[in-house]
Amino acid sequence: MHIATILLLLTLSAGTNYYPKPAAGQPIVIGETFSSGSAPRTENTLVAVPEPSPKAMEYYHSGNVLWIVSQMIALAIPSLMLFTGLSVRMGILARRIGRRWFFMVLVYFVFYGLLEYTLQLPLTYYAGYVRQHAYGLSNQTFQKWLGDSLKELVVGLIFGGLLLWLPYLLIHRSPRRWWFYTALLSLPVVFFVMLVEPIWVAPLFNRFGPMKDKALESQILALAQEAGIEDGRVFEVDKSVDTNAVNAYVTGFLSTKRIVLWDTLLAKLDAREVRVVMAHEMGHYVLHHVVLGILAGFGGILVGLYLVYRLSAVLIQRYKRRFGFDRLSDVTSLPLILLLVQAISLALMPVGLAFSRHLEHEADRFALEMTHDNHAAATAFVRLQRENLSNPNPGMLFMLWRASHPSLGQRIEFANDYRPWEHGNSLISLSSL
Repeated sequence: MHIATILLLLTLSAGTNYYPKPAAGQPIVIGETFSSGSAPRTENTLVAVPEPSPKAMEYYHSGNVLWIVSQMIALAIPSLMLFTGLSVRMGILARRIGRRWFFMVLVYFVFYGLLEYTLQLPLTYYAGYVRQHAYGLSNQTFQKWLGDSLKELVVGLIFGGLLLWLPYLLIHRSPRRWWFYTALLSLPVVFFVMLVEPIWVAPLFNRFGPMKDKALESQILALAQEAGIEDGRVFEVDKSVDTNAVNAYVTGFLSTKRIVLWDTLLAKLDAREVRVVMAHEMGHYVLHHVVLGILAGFGGILVGLYLVYRLSAVLIQRYKRRFGFDRLSDVTSLPLILLLVQAISLALMPVGLAFSRHLEHEADRFALEMTHDNHAAATAFVRLQRENLSNPNPGMLFMLWRASHPSLGQRIEFANDYRPWEHGNSLISLSSL
């Protein structure tokens, strides 16, 4: 849901999230996605990068068009609310209903969230349901898709309603420094979200439980112990009701940290490929990528909110009669803030995604040095390409604005070539981690 994402950007980030929101129409990827198939293995030969199928290229090109449309709509909705006076009219109604300031902010946010959800619904339905079924990438029933969409809406409204008053209070109390204090406030919010998301939010959408394959679970836990991860928790999630894609990721914080495997991954990959996938995800944990991502995100928050502070002052001064408010502390300024956050996020996105690609590359390196199973890594990437209709060598603009991971072509070639241990030059020493 766009309003929840944008509010999260406002309070947590300004375009440099460690795990960026997937583009419209793309399978959700939190950690790394691998796909299925069976290919003969010859351990002494390199794995070639396959040519994408015509269907995959059609999916790639139409996905780029859909992404552009989604970005334009994300900019158009707050612009429409600003320049038509709709935001001011909603603010007047919110004051009548809420009376007290806190409830007025809450009511206004609910109005905004419901309106944006309604305006986004046709595109969301096409991108997340119609298109995915047309390309054979989804198993969701319409009832499941609609239910998940409404749950997202409710979670977003609750999350936003609980948090939105904080930046507005800071804007009111400290008009010149609110952006700095809001950035500082984002750090505990990020940690809190990371702590509760695995146990409160994720189970609303899918069932999580222990792995059914206990032998494979033992191998994964042994791998985690070898990597220095103690008290590892491995969960299997029922994602086959939603998708044909496969995925595994590390999530949570402190007592809620866990390794999560989609049941589709366990059904479609062999044990060697699962080990490589798990080693990649463990690399994120062992190499402290989550902490690094949070610190990088804080930098994005600081820069982004400072730009919102400077640009909003100029725009309010110029268009205050058209907007219907003359100060940022008025809650009816929310569309202006979200418009600026969206624009700034687009501008900063190449930086954030480049950092994410660097972390993913280091996790690939970790997985190869830990398992020494280059062939399993390369074939897993090939299977991902074929199963998920991926383009292994996308264009530069795609890499700059949409790619949170290195291209599949780059990853296959890296898996083929990276063997420093054969020369005693391994860069990662597990014993020192």
